[in-house]
Amino acid sequence: MPRDATTPNAPPPEDSPHRGLGALFTVTGAIGLAMAVVLLVEKIALIEDPAYVPSCSLNPVLSCGSVMSTPQAAAFGIPNPILGIAGFSAVLALGFAILAGARMAGWMIVLIQIGVTFAVLFVHWLIGQSLYEIGALCPYCMVVWAVTIPLFWFTTLHHLRLWTRHASPSMRRAVALLHEFRMPVLVAWYLAILTMIAVRFWDYWSTLL
Repeated sequence: MPRDATTPNAPPPEDSPHRGLGALFTVTGAIGLAMAVVLLVEKIALIEDPAYVPSCSLNPVLSCGSVMSTPQAAAFGIPNPILGIAGFSAVLALGFAILAGARMAGWMIVLIQIGVTFAVLFVHWLIGQSLYEIGALCPYCMVVWAVTIPLFWFTTLHHLRLWTRHASPSMRRAVALLHEFRMPVLVAWYLAILTMIAVRFWDYWSTLL
């Protein structure tokens, strides 16, 4: 008897989210949410007491207090950690749902892609602002940067494979190549940001050598 989508032991449909994506969402969502909560607590403490020194203010470069007091820390009129709590809570919930076997409708997949794309663009804007406008780094924010990049990259690769499964062979090969080199691309991405940080603050790092 042929199996259909309603048969209990039937394989998952092609457009079912991969369990690896669920694990990615769960891990990055949990880490990002934890960092956003800590940042909000530190921000509230700083508002209540302008003399308060945040726990992540370690030196003139790694200084959360210097970052939190800037307009960039509330880019949309509210503290950035509130956006982080909302966004990473959604990511974490999606991760649990995917691990539980949930299927995503096409419109939900599009919304997820829009969300992770906005997140990675916003993070890179914040990186640029921290390096070249503010002149200081927030360690907790850097953890958020670190989890947002793979969240975007691996989610995008998953969606590209999904959206191009009926595309031309050349398009499928291009996506397969990106997927094959997904880890080297991620490592190069991190190294590029670390290099920018090293160059920007070399005058300070060199005093520690």
